[in-house]
Amino acid sequence: MRIAPLLCLAALLAASVSEATVRYTIKNRRIEPGQALAQALHDAQLPDAQVTAVISALEGVFDFRKSRVGDQFRLVIRDGELDFFDYRQSLVDEWQVRRDGEKYVGSKRSIEVEKQVSVVSLDIQSSLYEAAVDAGEDPAIGMVLADVFAWDIDFYRDVRKGDQARALVEKFVSKGRVLRYGEVLAATYAGGLVGNKKVFRYVLPDGQPNYFAEDGASAKKTFLKSPLKYANVTSRFGSRLHPVLKYLKAHNGVDYGTPIGTPVWAVADGTVTQAGYSGAAGNMVVIRHANGFETQYMHLSRFGDGVRAGARVRQKQVIAYSGNTGRSTGPHLHFGLKRNGGYTNPLNQQFPRADPLPKTLLPDFLAKAAELTAQLEAVSVAAVAGQAASAPVAVPTQP
Repeated sequence: MRIAPLLCLAALLAASVSEATVRYTIKNRRIEPGQALAQALHDAQLPDAQVTAVISALEGVFDFRKSRVGDQFRLVIRDGELDFFDYRQSLVDEWQVRRDGEKYVGSKRSIEVEKQVSVVSLDIQSSLYEAAVDAGEDPAIGMVLADVFAWDIDFYRDVRKGDQARALVEKFVSKGRVLRYGEVLAATYAGGLVGNKKVFRYVLPDGQPNYFAEDGASAKKTFLKSPLKYANVTSRFGSRLHPVLKYLKAHNGVDYGTPIGTPVWAVADGTVTQAGYSGAAGNMVVIRHANGFETQYMHLSRFGDGVRAGARVRQKQVIAYSGNTGRSTGPHLHFGLKRNGGYTNPLNQQFPRADPLPKTLLPDFLAKAAELTAQLEAVSVAAVAGQAASAPVAVPTQP
């Protein structure tokens, strides 16, 4: 009567012993400089046939041209045969190859990403970067705010201890971690130097979003305050001892110390009149703007896509990347501004704002701005009461 159960137990024990003899090897690697994916797999001592199988399984699934230095991959080898391959570029960009019988199947892994809208509050004691870290936010929030307030605040020169920033911002979250920030729906800045600023994102009937003040005035000006989101002014406009030539010479612009490869903005709409190498200026872009203005961007490492003489560019378009070309003692951007043919100091200009909202749109804008203001202030009151200041809130419907 007990033979059958004993036989079943024996079979289970045999299966357990069999499983225990399976040998797994896990290899974690990164793409090194000069390595293609196939070479990286060979260097990880994967047999040629299995390298070919992995590459074949990923064809049409992964663009091998987009493989980058530092990308991570993992090999799970079972009894000498590849069982699983995982390739990761970021938290949301991951590909895998699984063994399915005698073949391998490649796919892009589906990562669940949730969009939340939260209030971010920054109390600045030393820098925007440290304020973000102290608030438990990704320091990238500083770049997001620099984008929103680009017409009014230079986040290197204008920030003072005790300044406060608050923003209602989209967050894209996966597994509890913020992957990136999205649109800023509303933001305030209380600054010792720049005063109080408040802006609201509003989508116009043509689908174009813009930022406006509480009364519907445009937050946008004809020129940005800086050609970089965030950089250190290392040399101002005026006479100076030239660091290379070693004599007193007029410095017809502003130098920003910034790492090579930093994106450079066009400070206003215009037409490119020059984009190429120009002796002491190195790689240079020159843009002609309305009302007799011209801007110059020097010592660049490379130019932006489509930036060439005759091309039209938009304000905030990335026209180039900072570098160390020409007569330069270190990585920086030289930014020059001309008006009617003569150089002028870019740091003391007062440019007019763009057109305000049409009166027909003002009632709708004011209603939505009131909703956003209520959300900002409601979270502020909750914070005073000891509640979390980053609770998700609803996104108001745009027209």
